[in-house]
Amino acid sequence: MGFRLGWFSTGRDEAARELLRIVWRKIKEGFIPAQLSFVFCNREKGEEEESDRFLELCKRLGLFTLTLSERKFLPDLRRRDKEAWRAAYHKEVARLVEPFGADVIMLAGYMLIVSPQMCRAFPMVNLHPALPGGPTGSWQEVIWKLISERASRSGVMIHLVTEELDRGPVLTYCSFPIKGGKLSALWREVEGKEIEEIRREVGEGLLLFRVIREEGVKRELPLIALTLKTLAEGRMKLKEGRVLDEEGRPVSGIDLTEEVERALREGL
Repeated sequence: MGFRLGWFSTGRDEAARELLRIVWRKIKEGFIPAQLSFVFCNREKGEEEESDRFLELCKRLGLFTLTLSERKFLPDLRRRDKEAWRAAYHKEVARLVEPFGADVIMLAGYMLIVSPQMCRAFPMVNLHPALPGGPTGSWQEVIWKLISERASRSGVMIHLVTEELDRGPVLTYCSFPIKGGKLSALWREVEGKEIEEIRREVGEGLLLFRVIREEGVKRELPLIALTLKTLAEGRMKLKEGRVLDEEGRPVSGIDLTEEVERALREGL
């Protein structure tokens, strides 16, 4: 049957649509030897304009799409006990996606924390906008931490989803400088300022913040495509919470920086 890929997304912005669009195209071109078995979205049609656009894209691409509204699912339980709600919600999600038998499920802009039970039941990988061992949290939180720490490099990684948020075994990553060159002048703008002051006065409009975000985003697509290609070709395997090479030996954190930069130059 070949390599079967599942896709989870909240579909909350253009970036979520572009990720899906590019991977779908790379599968059609044969770059990723896989089939996209299903797409799951935790929003239903009519809940948000952006997720409606995402669901419309799925329809145009001819993808089998599953939805389960997180807003409508046991709202009283969610208010009383978030962990119990998370377990109940993802138990139902698991029931929906289990028949598709995905070899790997890609979380691409999926804004819910997956329940521990689901982490253990399915091989799931997640894109995180930081280097291995770097800041955790949303991409906004990551960038503010990088600025606060005056970091010189950042990156993007794909890791196995585990119960520990953003800390599962790393499959692949790439890195890039966030100091020097055109960024030097932007760092001077924040010299001597506390991070809370910058967030309060300028916020995400800070040019340094925006440039760091842009540098990361443009590397996400090639890193995802290259990683999924590696998995689909059997050169990397996920088994019982471990990342293995094709011979079954444990591997961790393959640096794909050169390949990602080449893909950017060649216009992946």
